[in-house]
Amino acid sequence: MARFGLPPKGHINNMKQHVPVPVTVGKYLISPLIHVLEGGWFACSVSIRSGSGSATTDRVLRLTRLFADPLAAADHARSEGLQWIGAS
Repeated sequence: MARFGLPPKGHINNMKQHVPVPVTVGKYLISPLIHVLEGGWFACSVSIRSGSGSATTDRVLRLTRLFADPLAAADHARSEGLQWIGAS
């Protein structure tokens, strides 16, 4: 199992200031999800929602890269969600 060094200090506190913002593209709502892991690393997922009411579909993709910066994790999740729906 790979070992990771510690990310730069201060990123966990900065995460509270930079909440990932969902973006709407056509009928889809792309929402980056950031998770703090032990050691201060950040993992990300992305929610891809479409439809409304009882016809709502929400797919959540769990991504495997780890990031030292929460903004980089959010950007990666957003770009993966956009790629999944075929947006350029």
